[in-house]
Amino acid sequence: MSRKFWNRLAFERELWLRGILCVAGVDEAGCGPLAGPVVAAAVQFPCIWADAGLPSKFRGLNDSKQLTEEEREKFHALITGREDIRYGISVVDAEVIDQINILQAAHRAMNQALEQLDPAPQHALVDGRPVKSMRVPHTPLVKGDARSYSIAAASVLAKVTRDRIMMEYDRQYPGYGFGEHKGYGTPQHLAAIHLLGPSPIHRRSFSPLRPVELELFPEELEGVAPPKAAPSHGGPGTEPPVSAEPDLISPAALT
Repeated sequence: MSRKFWNRLAFERELWLRGILCVAGVDEAGCGPLAGPVVAAAVQFPCIWADAGLPSKFRGLNDSKQLTEEEREKFHALITGREDIRYGISVVDAEVIDQINILQAAHRAMNQALEQLDPAPQHALVDGRPVKSMRVPHTPLVKGDARSYSIAAASVLAKVTRDRIMMEYDRQYPGYGFGEHKGYGTPQHLAAIHLLGPSPIHRRSFSPLRPVELELFPEELEGVAPPKAAPSHGGPGTEPPVSAEPDLISPAALT
């Protein structure tokens, strides 16, 4: 294996050689969108790769954002199709994101993904900053999805899973373009929200969906009519249903 490919296993290999044999890479997808869930994945490669190196079929594995959709699907199939690779995937929906905030939701998803691994991880490599709530010892790596194959693999699983979920939501809630922008705040998406109002999977705590807090300065707003609430999905002026919980989609059903 060339030095380039060894370097992207360097963090895993160092831990393996210290006797820490269950090392997981962890990453998330979907912190920034206005709609849909945040998804996290954890991937644990076999420790025998410390000597054998990365199998040739995995050459080119990288941060999911640097891969084409076709490449992501290829690596997703490779990662989930091998019995010697352990992985977990967790989905936290928009309702929970609004309740606990996006950062806590992403961290919850990471912990839930790690909990699915068997054997349990002894150490985790995490893309980005330290995660105080993480229940296993971990090493944060800035731009880790481009520096660690384990994290890159997790980023691929998280991204592909979330994209498939948003494609399904595109069929459930036509008109928003979820299949194209995947919930991100593109001009097309913002225009659809203005026309249709928020759908059940929109994050109400995110601007521009967050309500205007007029009660902060009531003395300045005497005589000012309150803003009209955004209409719910189904057309302008439609009364929102009493319960608008979306049909949750299991990641297992999308693999």
